[in-house]
Amino acid sequence: MGANTSSANVDTNASSSVVGGSAWRGREPFSVFTVLILTLLVLLTVATFLWNLLVLATILRVKAFHRVPHNLVASTAVSDVLVAALVMPLSLVKELSAGRRWRLGRELCLVWVCFDVLCCTASIWNVTAIALDRYWSVTRQLQYTLLARRRISNVMIALTWLLSAAISLAPLLGWGETYSPEQERCQLSQDPSYTIVSTGGAFYLPLCVVLFVYWKIYKASKFHMGGRRRNAVAPLPEAAQVKEASQEPQMVFTARRAAITFQTDGETWREQKEKKAALMVGILIGVFVLCWIPFFITELISPLCSCNIPPVWKSIFLWLGYSNSFFNPLIYTAFNKNYNNAFKNLFVKQR
Repeated sequence: MGANTSSANVDTNASSSVVGGSAWRGREPFSVFTVLILTLLVLLTVATFLWNLLVLATILRVKAFHRVPHNLVASTAVSDVLVAALVMPLSLVKELSAGRRWRLGRELCLVWVCFDVLCCTASIWNVTAIALDRYWSVTRQLQYTLLARRRISNVMIALTWLLSAAISLAPLLGWGETYSPEQERCQLSQDPSYTIVSTGGAFYLPLCVVLFVYWKIYKASKFHMGGRRRNAVAPLPEAAQVKEASQEPQMVFTARRAAITFQTDGETWREQKEKKAALMVGILIGVFVLCWIPFFITELISPLCSCNIPPVWKSIFLWLGYSNSFFNPLIYTAFNKNYNNAFKNLFVKQR
């Protein structure tokens, strides 16, 4: 969603080349620091593409992953791999251009802006769908059956891509201008009404949803843990002996796990599930907010107040948002051991 990071103020005396880059100077166009930053951005692009592609390949090859919630993970990986393949490379080309000008023509500008908004918005809403799925699976276990879960997840995926397409195609249908040949500028429509609708639909609405979801999951987890403590009975002497014995030989580990799972003073399966869901959704939302909120705050403020935000900060916020596509697969696969086993099996078969 970062196509509007081109600055309307084209200053030929300050030709910044990349995030935090130095000015274009005669025989030394890039400083060492600029080259290092460029290398990091290239590595980020390649790693984002390969990691999400690995997740997609694993889901396609392993039949056990052909079900909910892995279809939501697959949809997220598709949006993130498209960000790495279609959006980030052209953003790098633009960063390398003197003054961050767009020199690739109007047609490619429109294509880039469209895919930028489409893929980034879809990635954000896919994260929201994953959070909603975790929330319903924890709080509505009886109503949220496998069949209902499959239907709802398919509806969420369809709505995600339809909404993203609507936001991305609106400027192409005349809602504002994205390309300025005089200033060699390629950016999102700066029309105030479009800015409010696009930023609201692409970020602020899903932000409210995920914050509400996390609050409800956290509240449900605390409620059940509090109820268990109030209804707890005194532990049996055998359970205490198992706890003491667990400190000694390693063979007692099975008995210890059984005590944790089934004894009245340990966590039940439901409590463990709720705690794990709260942790996973919390990390997913936390990274999502940290990555995207600086960018969308500046994108909402700039057209409304005509503020002149330095291009270097726009680039920093843009690439911070792109990095969310790298963190997404790391987070939701880290909480599923089946992915780790599937990755190992995939590489073993390839060898």
